[in-house]
Amino acid sequence: MTLNETFERVKAASRLLALLSDEQRNDVLLTLADSILPHAEELLEANKQDLARMERENPLYDRLQLTEKRLADIASDMRHVAQLPSPLGKISNERTLDNGLHLRRISVPFGVVGIIYEARPNVSFDVFSLCFKSGNACILKGGRDAEQSNLAIIKLIHDILSEKGVNPSVVELLPATHEATAELLNAVGYVDICIPRGGKRLINFVRDTARIPVIETGAGVVNTYVDSEADIDIATRIVCNAKTRRVSVCNALDCLILHTAQLPQLKTICKPLADKLVTIYADEKAYDALQGNYPEPLLQHATEESFGTEFMDYKMAIRSVDSIDEAILHIQKYGSGHSESIVTTNNGNAVRFQNEVDAACIYVNAPTSFTDGAQFGLGAEIGISTQKLGPRGPMGLEEMTTYKWLIDGNGQTRP
Repeated sequence: MTLNETFERVKAASRLLALLSDEQRNDVLLTLADSILPHAEELLEANKQDLARMERENPLYDRLQLTEKRLADIASDMRHVAQLPSPLGKISNERTLDNGLHLRRISVPFGVVGIIYEARPNVSFDVFSLCFKSGNACILKGGRDAEQSNLAIIKLIHDILSEKGVNPSVVELLPATHEATAELLNAVGYVDICIPRGGKRLINFVRDTARIPVIETGAGVVNTYVDSEADIDIATRIVCNAKTRRVSVCNALDCLILHTAQLPQLKTICKPLADKLVTIYADEKAYDALQGNYPEPLLQHATEESFGTEFMDYKMAIRSVDSIDEAILHIQKYGSGHSESIVTTNNGNAVRFQNEVDAACIYVNAPTSFTDGAQFGLGAEIGISTQKLGPRGPMGLEEMTTYKWLIDGNGQTRP
């Protein structure tokens, strides 16, 4: 089967998907969720084959790895998606004009959603559940690193769809080749929107190459500013959690911005990072404050490249500033518009930070590790959008819809 034939099949299936009721869609998702753990053995075996081809030291290894616990969490998220209200058919604007025309703006699916992603097989489950619940068919293009995992996941999804009498082509997995990526990005007339999930290189390539509309789920260059009036115990817990909870995810901390008044407390803030073997790239003042107070092999001098880098590893930069103004300027220059955080007891500074920092998610006294669709109560997420046109932040069910206008008349004509 050619890729164009695959696109045609998905497009046709998307029209049939629109005929399903929300109850039917929920039934499919709940059945699939209940089937994940009983099929854990084959899913984990396929994942084991992928893991065998990747060095354990690779920062992407953690993203690629599936475990029984992670499969259980995926099933739980899918059940949550099924239990959420349908995002379809919601009227966001309704009015009757002076001429009697009755207007309604109503939420509808995009149609066919293309997703290009790297070594994250959980995305296959997450994308399907959100697309299916929101009435969208989806075309998945995973990377070679997760090829066997994705094939096993899509086989299970197809089996459940067939069991429930739903056209399996509401979700299709493309070959893990560069040629398939190129075909998808040029699938005008078949794919309504494309969403890349991955590193900066992938996102830039998709944006610059695609002939179909793209929603950018941008790379996460994430900063946390510890203010002059911060609670150091809170700051220490937030920095450690944001940096080390899962270093390979897009909400992981990349740069600690520290007010110089807190330099004497920097060794306290960084102590848990030393226990996790985090390499620190510190500017001159921060380096001096940590020298002798942080393991020498893990302490490096920062360079210009240290800031604005998404490390996806046990690495972190430190920038010292003399004011909140400098902190905001640093974020404006090096941030990616993903997630930013301030630790402070000064309410005025907290309000300034949230008002002036330009990012999809802005935290006060909480770690950026919470930037996640499931954590936001969205059930799961397609990705974290860093753009301003269209969805922004975690993309859940509502973000997977567009709208159309419905106009009812009674023979009116325009003068």
